[in-house]
Amino acid sequence: MKLLYPDILPAPDTPYADIVIYDVTRPIPAEHEDAEALVAWGLSAELLRDAALRLGRLRWVQTLAAGPDSVLAAGFGPGVQITSGQSLHDATVAEHALALSLAAVRSLPELLRAQIGHRWAQERGGTEQADHGARLHTLRDARVLIWGFGGIARTLAPLLSGLGAEVRGIARSPRIVDGYPVHAVGEIAGLLPDTDLLIMILPSGERTNRVLSAELLAALPAHAWLVNVGRGSTVDEDALLSALRSGALAGAALDVTQIEPLPVDSALWDLPNVLITPHSAGGRPLGAEALVAENLRLFTENLPLRNRVAR
Repeated sequence: MKLLYPDILPAPDTPYADIVIYDVTRPIPAEHEDAEALVAWGLSAELLRDAALRLGRLRWVQTLAAGPDSVLAAGFGPGVQITSGQSLHDATVAEHALALSLAAVRSLPELLRAQIGHRWAQERGGTEQADHGARLHTLRDARVLIWGFGGIARTLAPLLSGLGAEVRGIARSPRIVDGYPVHAVGEIAGLLPDTDLLIMILPSGERTNRVLSAELLAALPAHAWLVNVGRGSTVDEDALLSALRSGALAGAALDVTQIEPLPVDSALWDLPNVLITPHSAGGRPLGAEALVAENLRLFTENLPLRNRVAR
């Protein structure tokens, strides 16, 4: 079996396939259109669509992204199995979410702007007067709500707890996960008024499109911050801009946006209470070689694949 593997990652050593390394910046060469399997990582949406159109013998696509939305949108046929990179990004995305959270509570967006302007921000240095909850300035005793309580949240929650935060979760159904209370999504409106930091780790999809609406944003206290390391489509960006400009929301730290790359004329760039990173939370899939090798074996033996995506 011929398997196409991206040139930006080391390929696994496996007896189950003939691995062909491809250039992620170019269309798959014509001589490899007979490939039966494709590992997708670093391909643009245009190149994914091209692969879906031309690789007629394809039977399996392994995306190394935690969310399979870009591969699902590419148009691979119904006979092509798709598996995701779920769990490969738990550590790195959790670390990035923690970094954004700390940046928010320690006023780093404001302080970085002061540094660029060669200004010593005395209002954030030295001693500060008690603000009685008017500003979020520490994770200690902060009420953190994580919307999307999967593997990344399970990795992130103990890191937040270790810094003194009170962590709760939101998911489709209520349960206790590793000791953390996870509430049903229908309860979120009642939880937001008591939330200091809302962390979004939701996938893209019809059910989550702009799910953080103007109404829900308005339910957050004015000192609250939003951190989004899931997908930009899950937030009503116009409503977010309005809340940030009016002071109804203290700030937002965004690794994802509705349009990526974020257009140069987006108002988000210039807001002093916004921190933007370029969808860099995932970085590199940890354990990709092992997952691909295992799924290759399972595929060859006609067994159920790990992380198979329902279509």
